[in-house]
Amino acid sequence: MTVTVAIVGRPNVGKSTLFNRLVGRKIALVDDTPGVTRDRREAEGRIADLTFRILDTAGYEDVTDGSLEDRMRQQTELAIKEADVILFMIDARAGVVPLDQRFAQVLRKAGKDVHLVGNKAESGAAEAGLVEAFKLGFGEAIALSAEHGLGLSELYSIVSATIDRKNAESAAIEVGDLDEMPETDIDITEDMLEGEGDEATLRWNPKRYLNVAIVGRPNAGKSTLINRMVGEERVLVGPEAGITRDSILVPWEWEGRVINLVDTAGIRRRARVTEKLEKLAVGDSLRSIQYAEVVVLMLDATIPFEKQDLALADLVEREGRALVIAVNKWDLIEDKNETLKMLREECDRLLPQLRGVPLVTLSGLTGKNIDKLMDAIFTIERSWNSHVSTARLNRWLAGMVDGHPPPAVSGRRLKLRYMTQAKTRPPSFILFASRPEVLPMAYQRYLINGLREAFDIKGTPIRLWVRGGSENPYNDKRKRKMG
Repeated sequence: MTVTVAIVGRPNVGKSTLFNRLVGRKIALVDDTPGVTRDRREAEGRIADLTFRILDTAGYEDVTDGSLEDRMRQQTELAIKEADVILFMIDARAGVVPLDQRFAQVLRKAGKDVHLVGNKAESGAAEAGLVEAFKLGFGEAIALSAEHGLGLSELYSIVSATIDRKNAESAAIEVGDLDEMPETDIDITEDMLEGEGDEATLRWNPKRYLNVAIVGRPNAGKSTLINRMVGEERVLVGPEAGITRDSILVPWEWEGRVINLVDTAGIRRRARVTEKLEKLAVGDSLRSIQYAEVVVLMLDATIPFEKQDLALADLVEREGRALVIAVNKWDLIEDKNETLKMLREECDRLLPQLRGVPLVTLSGLTGKNIDKLMDAIFTIERSWNSHVSTARLNRWLAGMVDGHPPPAVSGRRLKLRYMTQAKTRPPSFILFASRPEVLPMAYQRYLINGLREAFDIKGTPIRLWVRGGSENPYNDKRKRKMG
């Protein structure tokens, strides 16, 4: 049974360092500056053979004035409510400070299983702090070094005991008899196939979960949209630009599928990014694009298609991810029909490499058109997974060449021999030609645009590799059959 472990404590005691250690990779930003973590982040943790859900939290600030620090405190308190066991972390070298004592009172009222952890205990300077920690009322502190991996055996014992306790509680609950499950053998029927005869293939079957990264400039409304989608204040929002620093993964279910929404830090032009923390946050956002399958680029309807928006769209295309453009704050636009027409024209003109990319207008504040956004995400996912049989490709290629033959280069005609699809995600094709190195880019774009239209692969990146080769091998097969 999975248990939830929350790491809590005041700012800059090393919570994110321990989180990264338990997850096994650096996914939470770490810096000496206090208050780097602002949202609660979750992942799968592991110690030896134990796996569990681990929550990283913002440093606890004792404020209730509606400020950013207040909203961070609320996120930490939500994590405490979710947790089965809490690791209350202090800085053993600094000893117990007043904020530690205030936080200890909060944890006692929560009525949770709390274990005190004295971090940064790799040197003798921590001994006095570990002794002083007794006065917090949680017994002896575990001496830990998140940076060096010391004290993990004690954490193993804590998590193991929590799993045993939850298993015992679960076994004590009476469960009614389950009805027999029906037989699940499935016969392949005609409606499950695409194409006819020898070219028929199984329809694409989407996997259970989908990774969707929400990216854009600062203050475009990414976090507000995610909170509206999941129906809770899962990530911090506010009028301040640049609240989000870490990329936060938020699982959410829509129409039977788990959507792993990833909230990212706002990305400004590189020349404007000067502070170390912002550089780390932007780097984290860019990595989220690489790991996503679909990227939602959030635009501000009041100032759409800024230079940075176009740069982000181009980056998504170069990374080969599926893209949906979401125009947020649509409730602020008065002439919606005329503005939408202008946006679509601008999109086609400014992003020709992603012709047909879905563009959805919405309001993250009110939740209007979230259903249309999800429809666009699923549509572009199908395009991103498109597969075309070699036979269909080559019939299409023959028609394209007949309609517009490739130009002669240096007085010699180019021969396009055949084409095949190498992979999906994104759709990638290999074209075999007599002299691949001289096939003009304009003609390659002609073929790519033709692929989009003929096989409905609109809005997603398409890769076309031109290679040299002999005659079409499929012609040889037909000759052998005739012989």
